[in-house]
Amino acid sequence: MPKKPAPTQVTSPAEALLQRFVRYVQVDTQSRADIKEIPTTNGQWDLLRLLEKELRSLGARHVHLGRQGHLMATIPATLRQPDLPTVAFLSHVDTAPDFSGNGVKPVVHRAWDGKAIRLPDDRSRVLDPQIDPELAAAIGMDLVTASGKTLLGGDDKAGVAVIMTLAEELLLRPDILHGPIRVCFLPDEEVGLRGASTLDLKKLGANLGYTLDGKGVGEVVGESFSGDSATVTIVGVATHPGEAKKHRMVNAVHLAGKLLAALPREFISPETTDDHQGYIHPVGIEGNAASTKVSFILRDFDDAGLADKHRRLEGLCCGLQAVEPRAQFRPEFSRSYRNMAEALRQDTRPVDLALEATRKAGLQPTSPPIRGGTDGSMLSERGLPTPNLSCGEHNVHGPLEWVAVQELERVLATCRELVQIWAQKGTGYRGYRPQP
Repeated sequence: MPKKPAPTQVTSPAEALLQRFVRYVQVDTQSRADIKEIPTTNGQWDLLRLLEKELRSLGARHVHLGRQGHLMATIPATLRQPDLPTVAFLSHVDTAPDFSGNGVKPVVHRAWDGKAIRLPDDRSRVLDPQIDPELAAAIGMDLVTASGKTLLGGDDKAGVAVIMTLAEELLLRPDILHGPIRVCFLPDEEVGLRGASTLDLKKLGANLGYTLDGKGVGEVVGESFSGDSATVTIVGVATHPGEAKKHRMVNAVHLAGKLLAALPREFISPETTDDHQGYIHPVGIEGNAASTKVSFILRDFDDAGLADKHRRLEGLCCGLQAVEPRAQFRPEFSRSYRNMAEALRQDTRPVDLALEATRKAGLQPTSPPIRGGTDGSMLSERGLPTPNLSCGEHNVHGPLEWVAVQELERVLATCRELVQIWAQKGTGYRGYRPQP
């Protein structure tokens, strides 16, 4: 009896990517740092349930949505070769709280002609290729932008769209030879990598992973910041302002201003650093004359640099405490994540094979360090080697965000090559091995 032909996609990969991306960005999934529950917002549940339904309809196996918003599924191997590693592809469903994500209206610019784009809902917001060199390289592509009032959400719904389209393609095409594949969608990356920190790696069942959460195309990143956070609580002496001189008020808000003014900007501020330079970045302040809290994030590429930034902030607090002994300065530090390079140096194949796949997809790969952290930073630290791949993101976290559909298609092609290369060269790779 002749073999039944495999089903084919009813749309092209590019059109499937566009349709998915446009659908996903319209779901408001902004996360919130002030909520402890995971996921931190109901909108993330909405998208996760939508993705769960789509994975089931595609025929994925072992589809499971956990109580903390971790959605996992299996794409069975098309090879019966023993000892092939299980490769996971991961992206996060939340968008950044930096700019509104409520009521996203994606605008598609077909075969963009290179002229400046004025966003329709706020004509003062302009995407200009003369200012943005990445945009200038996208002439002739199909662009997707926001409408001017919100962010777009390409970070990381571009990754979500690529992974879902990859899953569909692999499930429909048994001619693509690959080992076992897991897909995983995570909540709350934008508010401290909470989804990655709570993911059950044993349930994920992968030996290595790739996050699709990077800018442009062609990047294969195996190095990220290490990050900590800090809170300095300043306790002053409160009294009625009308009698402040008599009772010698010590205003905690004024002292917070002095602390911020004392931070050396050169070689220590995000605005003045680049490449492998770290920084101390104040991200929030709240309180009153009696007590004020200043929040910071500290970043560096190695532990020694991060420790130096701890000492610098503590030293500033000690100096201000000496100048104003009636006040109290209480710095507190907490660990966030560590440079993924520490885990990836043990076996470089996850990075090496991704570079090879990028070249096979017709791209010239680059490996710049991430001046930030991804879910892969947390997962690598926890034992699952997880480099980060480009996913067509540009100008993220703001109203001038955009993606190019053809770039998403190239990312998809890279992932298609990557699963086949792991099937050819991955035998015996150990990576993450959960304890029984």
